[in-house]
Amino acid sequence: MTHTAPAATFASRHPATGDVLAHYPVHGASETAAAVDRARQAATRWAALPAARRRSHLLAWKRELADCLDSLAESIAAETGKPRQDAQLEVLLTLEQLNWAARNAHRVLRRRRVRAGLVAANQAATVVHRPLGVVGVIGPWNYPVYTPMGSIGYALAAGNAVVLKPSEYTPGTGLLLAERFAAAVPEHAGLLTVVTGPGSTGEALARSGVDKVAFTGSPGTARKVMAVCAESLTPFLAECGGKDAVVVTADADLDAAADAVVWGAMGNAGQTCAGVERVYVVREAHAELCAKVVERARALPTGPSAEAAYGPLTMPSQTEVVRRHVSAALEAGGRAAFGGVESVAGPHVGPVVLVDVPEDSPAVTEETFGPTVVINSVADVAEAVARANASRYALGAAVFSGGGRAGAAIAARLRAGAVSVNSVLGFAAVPALPFGGSGDSGFGRIHGADGLRAFAAPQSVTVRRFAAPVDLTSFRTPAAAKARAIALARALHRRR
Repeated sequence: MTHTAPAATFASRHPATGDVLAHYPVHGASETAAAVDRARQAATRWAALPAARRRSHLLAWKRELADCLDSLAESIAAETGKPRQDAQLEVLLTLEQLNWAARNAHRVLRRRRVRAGLVAANQAATVVHRPLGVVGVIGPWNYPVYTPMGSIGYALAAGNAVVLKPSEYTPGTGLLLAERFAAAVPEHAGLLTVVTGPGSTGEALARSGVDKVAFTGSPGTARKVMAVCAESLTPFLAECGGKDAVVVTADADLDAAADAVVWGAMGNAGQTCAGVERVYVVREAHAELCAKVVERARALPTGPSAEAAYGPLTMPSQTEVVRRHVSAALEAGGRAAFGGVESVAGPHVGPVVLVDVPEDSPAVTEETFGPTVVINSVADVAEAVARANASRYALGAAVFSGGGRAGAAIAARLRAGAVSVNSVLGFAAVPALPFGGSGDSGFGRIHGADGLRAFAAPQSVTVRRFAAPVDLTSFRTPAAAKARAIALARALHRRR
């Protein structure tokens, strides 16, 4: 649906054709502040509801999204360019996340008793996680439903209201999410609100007085948003992409590894924060794995056809980034086992498989975000782990090994927030697992119990059950009595 264009608007365009899909308003500071004010009023009512009632509302929204899966997928496909089936899978994974958050929020966040310890034995101690209030979510364009839902759904389940600022490349999809929420839960108007616009709208949201900002995007933009949040000490959660590595041992199933590498590197045109960008394979298996990867990459239908395995690059400027990485890798002595610079023409980029690229090349050190992969040989697993860990990114990783237990042991040595063994991105389909990274991949976690706690504040409460035999927190207690109590406690600690 095309929106009537007010004075300040921007256009959403199809990434392959450049055709205008719709016009949307550029929301400034005043409009964003008004959205936050409405959300704060809604948050008070939402937080006061019994947990079971919030769960019921969120599950109603989930059913609404399941009913409109096709129309939501169509919006995703139109704004990102990804194949419709990929968009449908994104929505399906989103439903899994929302379902888990709704059904587990009370269990994770409810009041629970904790041991008071020896000195405070007369106190009953509990902790409960309370809503923050209003959460600002700045979403990405590559997975405009699945990724922000890791913040939206979990923040709502924790009892907060949400103001979403979707990417300027996918505003219609963000608005559709909120429209479906309003249809499912009409009595809570303002609880999920959308503001649209470029980076200035995101800055306005960070300055609006929200109680936390959850951001997904590049490390450079994250630093800018975080600096704004720092002015008011607004808590900040950042998911900033990755340069994920795959470690392949000599005894690995190379067919399975090759299939996973191609899917992980080329799926969504390589525009996946936890996608495969680097592969380190032990020397004796390197040639065979490369051949199998090339065979599968060559078989991928690409280009503007409806049968293409993946779509165009969503953001026009990304084409030059991909071209620069491929060109620099070849100039530095790397070899193109398949494709090359000529594959990077226009929004539809063909698969590129690079081999033995120097470790200081941008194709190894910087996030490429295109359908390319670097496969380098290493002497052994120790070298593979060292190279994988050398990146300034630390989001996801994968290990392919002949045995699951051996693979898990290698996974434990990787500096990554999430690791899959004998698959790629396996963790993305398990809603109970936390997701996030460190370094230039950001900090904080979404999904799982950690994701729920990320949008809640713990409150500790003690209730005195009886008077302590010796009150150590009173000026009226004789010094000699305090000394005896301290000596007794010290003796007990020495014995334990």
